[in-house]
Amino acid sequence: MQRVVPIVEGDGEVAALPILLRRIGAWLTPENFLDVPTPIRVRRDRFLKKDADFRKFLGLASAKAGDSGWILILLDADDDCPADLGVQIVDRAREAAPHRRVAVVLAKREYEAWFLASATSLNGKRGLVLDGPVTFDPETPRDAKGWLSERMPGSKYREITDQPAFSAEMNLEQARAGSRSFRKLCTEWVKQTTDLQE
Repeated sequence: MQRVVPIVEGDGEVAALPILLRRIGAWLTPENFLDVPTPIRVRRDRFLKKDADFRKFLGLASAKAGDSGWILILLDADDDCPADLGVQIVDRAREAAPHRRVAVVLAKREYEAWFLASATSLNGKRGLVLDGPVTFDPETPRDAKGWLSERMPGSKYREITDQPAFSAEMNLEQARAGSRSFRKLCTEWVKQTTDLQE
């Protein structure tokens, strides 16, 4: 059994990402089972701007991954270009952990944009009420959490509880069709998992 060790920035992703990755694995690579331990949580700015922090957390993830595992760094792109920042992080990660496979995925603009991309499948879940299909680019809004909250009458979106729940319910094919950054996650999953089998 191989292992993928995620590095994430939010409390919600600590619980949500393993759920999502296990679902992606069962969907895209059902023949290859990967263990997904609890993600390592970092503070995005410190992780990216302080080399000592970056190397520390890459070292920790590397040790957890073991010889046959790999590391997945998943951060929100916020206002950064996911492609440009992703290349920079990959280059730094290869220096910090040259003996490990490292994949970098930046959710544009945030993890919750993937819920907007698959919003139709989430309609009626956890109080989410849509008045029609999403007709805009789901990766455009700056506040996907706020967009979700506005459509949860009598409640509001809570990252700690709703992010894992929506990750368990979202339609993965819808998310892949509607979100470039989610397609990147799927592509990296297949690539890294396939490479591990070679």
